[in-house]
Amino acid sequence: MSTKAESPAVDEPDIKKGMGLFERYLSVWVAIAIVAGIALGQLAPAVPETLARFEYAQVSIPVAILIWAMIFPMMVQIDFAAILGVRRQPKGLVITTTVNWLIKPFTMFAIAYFFLIVLFEPLIPADLAREYLAGAILLGAAPCTAMVFVWSYLTRGDAAYTLVQVSVNDIIMLFAFAPIVVLLLGISDIIVPWNTVALSVLLYIVIPLAAGYLTRVVLIKKRGIAWFDSVFMKKIGSVTPVALILTLVLLFAFQGEVILSNPLHIVLIAIPLILQTFLIFFLAYGWAKLWSVPHNVAAPGAMIGASNFFELAVAAAIALFGLQSGAALATVVGVLVEVPLMLALVRIANRTRHHFPQAEGKAQEQPAQ
Repeated sequence: MSTKAESPAVDEPDIKKGMGLFERYLSVWVAIAIVAGIALGQLAPAVPETLARFEYAQVSIPVAILIWAMIFPMMVQIDFAAILGVRRQPKGLVITTTVNWLIKPFTMFAIAYFFLIVLFEPLIPADLAREYLAGAILLGAAPCTAMVFVWSYLTRGDAAYTLVQVSVNDIIMLFAFAPIVVLLLGISDIIVPWNTVALSVLLYIVIPLAAGYLTRVVLIKKRGIAWFDSVFMKKIGSVTPVALILTLVLLFAFQGEVILSNPLHIVLIAIPLILQTFLIFFLAYGWAKLWSVPHNVAAPGAMIGASNFFELAVAAAIALFGLQSGAALATVVGVLVEVPLMLALVRIANRTRHHFPQAEGKAQEQPAQ
């Protein structure tokens, strides 16, 4: 078949075109943030100590501002009217929502528990291992929201349908994130008050989502969708990476002692996160193959579950356990490994496209923005 004969150069969209400078080198920026944060904490400890004093109801004001800056640009691009597009490919949405909310959080818990609590028990103190497990749980309960548009583009995904999948997941997240987190933390003997989790959901999901929706509606009404996409979104797009890097610098300013004394822990945390990523991708991708879902819906759908809304996970870990917690460190390891893993899965998806029903014409005409 001609599809099989396509060369990688033809088969795969240009990564440099599909990803901006920040996305392409996200792992590098995170590594730089780790070094800068540790250096700041060791050489100028007064800086993080002073910032730590600005808090209200145990919520760090500087960190909260940075986290809102991270999350708001992602929420403002969500078009909830796109949910009506679910009628085009209902199978794709069934797979995505089932894997993301009925499978992924629980496989993350099981894999992370086995490695961090059981297998690595001689290497990680018990209390710290449970904090790392809590961070993994937070990652598992937060499917991707923003970066999936990049993965969709790189796999020639249907941009409009990817927006449908992301929008539906955001709606579910409003109601499912807190119960799933509380349940799995409780099973792990990590007690977190319901009101603390509810406050995190309010601060880092409800408020940014509502603010993003209202901003989108008002600006499109006043200036039009073309101006919104080509001017506003381009201007606000740089806010997220800057806020993320500053948050990580501050986080590692507090985490410096832990990192310097236990560098092996970074590797140990990464192992279950990597296994979980591949498991969820192949589960959703294989299910889509069995159901004969077109590749331009199947590939982005599998990517949504495989990747994480790590900005939310970092925010929740800091809010629930603090900047110096093992949970916060575990979520940042998720950020560190995500891009290399997802690019590997993009290549797998592109090289297995010929196994799926093809509906690529529309996807190539309207790549994700």
